[in-house]
Amino acid sequence: MQPVYKVIIALVLLIILLSLIGYFILTRPSFGKAPSGARLERIQNSPHYKTDHFDNLSDTPAMAEDQTMLGAMYKMLFKKSPQNQPKTPFHFEKTDLFSIPLSENTLVWMGHSSYYLQLDGKRILVDPVFSGYAGPFSTNIKAFKGSDLYSVKDIPSLDYLIITHDHWDHLDYNTVTALFPQTKKVITGLGTGEHLEYWGLSPEKLIELDWFESSILEPGFKVFCEPARHFSGRGLKRNQTLWSSFLLEFPTQKVFIGGDSGYGEHFKEIGQRHGAIDLAILENGQYNEDWRYIHFLPGENLKAMDDLKAKKLVPVHFGKFALALHAWDEPAKKILELKNATQDVLMPKIGERLNWTQPQAPLDSWWEPYE
Repeated sequence: MQPVYKVIIALVLLIILLSLIGYFILTRPSFGKAPSGARLERIQNSPHYKTDHFDNLSDTPAMAEDQTMLGAMYKMLFKKSPQNQPKTPFHFEKTDLFSIPLSENTLVWMGHSSYYLQLDGKRILVDPVFSGYAGPFSTNIKAFKGSDLYSVKDIPSLDYLIITHDHWDHLDYNTVTALFPQTKKVITGLGTGEHLEYWGLSPEKLIELDWFESSILEPGFKVFCEPARHFSGRGLKRNQTLWSSFLLEFPTQKVFIGGDSGYGEHFKEIGQRHGAIDLAILENGQYNEDWRYIHFLPGENLKAMDDLKAKKLVPVHFGKFALALHAWDEPAKKILELKNATQDVLMPKIGERLNWTQPQAPLDSWWEPYE
């Protein structure tokens, strides 16, 4: 056999092998399932679904026009800040969620975009990721040491589990499947329910909403699904499920759950539709000029806070995973540097019990010992 044919055969075998490996990886349960059947028909009838994918309300390139994917990958590999991770492990105290009186309005941030809310007697958990990593494999995007305080056994029975979108750092297979038995209802954007039902969630527990839809959870308790400026996807094909923000309008409080989003006019429109919001929880971190349309740059979350007419802001999406180039503590420093005197920004530690309806102690720059 001629050497050239040996090379060709070897390349063909390599391609077949890589294809088989890719197939077996992408068909693992954690990658979820593409929408089908009645759900796909509902998606195709959505005004936000264009030809074969969901789209943002405004033009939103995933990569800024003056950047290239190759350049962005190079920077992510070789240009990260030397302070991309804390120098020493965190030492935070974990609030016992079972001991919090149900009458108390409380937020407990669990790092990145995971947090527990008690709101007007309801227990709510948002985007829980308790596996210690934020990707398809346990070897990549590991949590900062000491940041992964909570596990499923620390979570009481939930009235509502809210999933803003299906990215790995917001929808964790191991965490949510373990939470299904103790959760009354799961609230998410259109399409994400396919993953959840594939993983074993009973359809009767699912509230799946398109942008501008709402659901009365019970008298006096309402959830609105609102737009975000982002994207979705767990495998090779993007934007088959919806990325969303949510407004909880409960008897005494209105709380905005921002999910992931770049800045846009939709924040002003949400503020105009709903009036003053008591608390906004908005992303603050994992930003980069290369993807400036799909994540806030520093200060844009403060503009969104004003657009939303939010009385108070809790910044999230930092403090647990390094998904961008900046120093891990830069988001905390930047938001305090850029906020004005009228903006009430609350910065709880991971695991700290925060009642935003009460007067707050002086700000504790908790990140400084770990710089």
